[in-house]
Amino acid sequence: MCRSNFIAVPFEECRYCTSTGARAAGGEAVSREHALEIWRAAVDAVRPQPLVRAAVESDPMIRAARRVLVVGAGKAGPGMAAGLEAALADRLDRVEGLVNVPAGLTAPLRRVRLHAGRPQGVNEPTAEGVAGAEEMLRLLAGAGPDDVAVCLLSGGGSALLPAPVENVSLADKLAVTKLLHRSGATIDEMNCVRKHLSRLKGGRLAQAFRGARLVSLIISDVVGDPLDVIGSGPTAPDPTTFADALDVLTRYGLRDATPASVLHHLEAGRGGLSPETPKQAPPSVENRVLGSNRIALDAARHRAAALGYRVLDLGAFVEGETREVATAVAGVVRSIWRDAEPLGPPACVLLGGETTVALGGAMGKGGRNQEFVLALGVKLKSEMAGVTVLSAGTDGEDGPTDAAGAVADAATLAQVGTAEEFLRRHDAYHFFERTGGLIKTGLTGTNVMDVRIVLMR
Repeated sequence: MCRSNFIAVPFEECRYCTSTGARAAGGEAVSREHALEIWRAAVDAVRPQPLVRAAVESDPMIRAARRVLVVGAGKAGPGMAAGLEAALADRLDRVEGLVNVPAGLTAPLRRVRLHAGRPQGVNEPTAEGVAGAEEMLRLLAGAGPDDVAVCLLSGGGSALLPAPVENVSLADKLAVTKLLHRSGATIDEMNCVRKHLSRLKGGRLAQAFRGARLVSLIISDVVGDPLDVIGSGPTAPDPTTFADALDVLTRYGLRDATPASVLHHLEAGRGGLSPETPKQAPPSVENRVLGSNRIALDAARHRAAALGYRVLDLGAFVEGETREVATAVAGVVRSIWRDAEPLGPPACVLLGGETTVALGGAMGKGGRNQEFVLALGVKLKSEMAGVTVLSAGTDGEDGPTDAAGAVADAATLAQVGTAEEFLRRHDAYHFFERTGGLIKTGLTGTNVMDVRIVLMR
């Protein structure tokens, strides 16, 4: 089983895991390796350390600051913090702060402390995350008038920056988040609710700052890169309201199941008894997106073209229910195979973004990427001959599993005759565990949503 980690091991050594299945032979094996190579190129393009280093080195105000306070959270936190330290290597005595990251990514740096805010593979807020978030609030509130703050924000930041409002427990906030996730709510809708239950999100972290200038350097994990949604927008103004948050709960029929403390706080806010999230950022706050799904897809497109494929890039704005997206992509594949429209083989179809999975009553094991690969395979069935499909999270995680995603071709589907049953149960992980299609990289050190690759030879 492949267990290499992007931070510790050269990324090109990662491969898909064979489990109990056999590797494909001939052209299918080449296509799988090509798909993995294209995906690796996408991830390499959004590595956080060089992106942050270049941004800080080109900012004279950060470099000249009397003191630089560093806060933030996310799966790319270690690389981002290392990039900042590298840019300020000649003046590190002026730097202090902490960044909340998943456990296992806390190798010590010289000045920025990496704080374990949650376990790996469990994208949920914890008491340890709360402790780190509260320390960040204290650090920014104690800034001097000449201090500059840098917020390092990346995918997974929302779960790593928990600071529930008074009278709402962490358990109650987590409960409503789970309700929304299971109901298929979009990330925008979930963040709307979470921001109104937080002392830090929705621009409140920036509100706590008392220094001269705050710069947020951002690796985006959200479709369209909206500043108010990435990490629930701790340094960005929030256009949503308490009323909007209540409307989300109503839309999904969740009000009766929502903890009483959450409803009470949201109702109080709608009635003007609790202050709204800030609707305008002060001029001292700047937000910059350094890495995004679009940048990753551009790199994937260039790699696929270099390998000899004609490329159809469907863009970074792909969202919706995973199986519905797979159905739409199946139509594109048929059009290429049968009509050579809008291009003919050898072809590479790319799409990014992030989909959701509405579990309903079925609770198998898997993630949106594994489910996409299985759903597309089931939809195409015998038409999978000559087709290889890969879908994986650029962070190395896919749902509550140890896989980044999966890769499949016709040989994969032939190994297990009950693919439809696995899909019905939302149990893609166990299907690909049997067939050898799981992709296991460990945490990659970045996070710009998903990259999906369909090759036709």
